[in-house]
Amino acid sequence: MKVNAKFLRSVADAAYFPPLGPPEIAFLGRSNVGKSSLINSLLGEKMAHTSSTPGRTRTINFFEVRRPGKPRAEWVFADLPGYGYAKLPRERTAEWPKFIEPYLKTREALALCVVLVDANVPTQHSDQQLVEWLQHVGRPHVIVATKADRHSGNTLTHALQRLRNDFQSERIAPFSARTGTGRDELWKEIIASGEDLGSSDRLTG
Repeated sequence: MKVNAKFLRSVADAAYFPPLGPPEIAFLGRSNVGKSSLINSLLGEKMAHTSSTPGRTRTINFFEVRRPGKPRAEWVFADLPGYGYAKLPRERTAEWPKFIEPYLKTREALALCVVLVDANVPTQHSDQQLVEWLQHVGRPHVIVATKADRHSGNTLTHALQRLRNDFQSERIAPFSARTGTGRDELWKEIIASGEDLGSSDRLTG
């Protein structure tokens, strides 16, 4: 799907979240899982910053997204800082929950959390903790297995089944920013989540 995107703002304080508007899609994952590459793949342009050094995203970065011909933004993408990278200064990571948890827990416009996990490494405890926490607070989410192009045939099937077992979920979607695998399927999830938010009062903070 073709879309137009515009950077909105970077935020490291809940007081500066953007005014409520279109459905928001949050992208979460460990550092170096390919989060920025996935966002850029969805947008069709390099909006999210990619780096060979994990942990460079230290704010929530918001982007307005709309399809061509639409007069206003239809979604807001929220690129959250990566977690689980030990080389980041402890004082920096200690600040993150002060603005990340309020966003994930109480943000009324948040329609879907896209949780990225690497299809090529064993399931991380921090990933499982995140998914359990999202379930606890009642946030709709989808788990996306990134870097799927590094697998072929049966190896990808086995990797996805391992993730389904580890997360006790059948909703594990493969994705490759390099080949575009899974892009259309993830867009369908995003579009459906915005429609669900508009027709439901579940997410009232």
